[in-house]
Amino acid sequence: MRVCTVETVTTFASTSACPEDAMRSNRTDATIRAGGVSLIGGAVAFLVVFSFLAARFDYPTVLDGSAADVLPSLLATGAAGRAVWAVYGLLPLIWIPAGVGAFHALRAVREGSVRIAMLFAVVASISMMLGLLRWPSVHWKLAEAYIAGGPSEKAVIAALFSGLNSYLGNYLGEFVGELSFSVFFLLSALAMLAPGARFPRWMGYLGLVTAVAGLVGMFRNVADMVDPVAEVNNYLLPLWMIVFGIGLLRHGRVASLAASTNAAP
Repeated sequence: MRVCTVETVTTFASTSACPEDAMRSNRTDATIRAGGVSLIGGAVAFLVVFSFLAARFDYPTVLDGSAADVLPSLLATGAAGRAVWAVYGLLPLIWIPAGVGAFHALRAVREGSVRIAMLFAVVASISMMLGLLRWPSVHWKLAEAYIAGGPSEKAVIAALFSGLNSYLGNYLGEFVGELSFSVFFLLSALAMLAPGARFPRWMGYLGLVTAVAGLVGMFRNVADMVDPVAEVNNYLLPLWMIVFGIGLLRHGRVASLAASTNAAP
């Protein structure tokens, strides 16, 4: 039940805001800032983990290898490698607070589209986790069985390894995951360009370029011609995540200052 006395309304007449409104605004602003922190932290963590796996596991080139090459190499990374894969597999969770934060920051200008964007962020999180977490779990066990198995067992394991890579890796993790976060970026960037969004226009255009590059680059497994676009997107993605995160932090800070100023007697 909303409580706001006549005296309170008179006191806050210049802003038409009650104390409850200010508290609600502060909570919303904190949610927006949490989304920004998630994007920035996720981008930095992605770069650190990616660098480790590239050095220790020849990632992502190794993804095209056979079970005979990949599974022993996976085990060779040891407990540290398995832990890094587990962290990598959990990183897509950042899309959830990012999607919620973007929704609250942009709902005033494009509520319907950013609500859809938020849902795509959740789909991206789930699908990418399913793809990445196969490495420290299912693939790790397959690697142990492969090392200990005979020729017939290795043939079965190799077929299972290939099938899991196709389904969990190519289709869910890469295609559905990248499609989902690219749509999240696209809808968010379009909302940034709407009047009254309180985001710099160049930021919206950078988001559009990143989203389009992601939508094109996700077809790299079926069309070699888009490989250059996918390579460019590997650099654009962390850059855009950091810029997007800074934009959300800035939006939350400005909104908080405005709310504090408006709430003052």
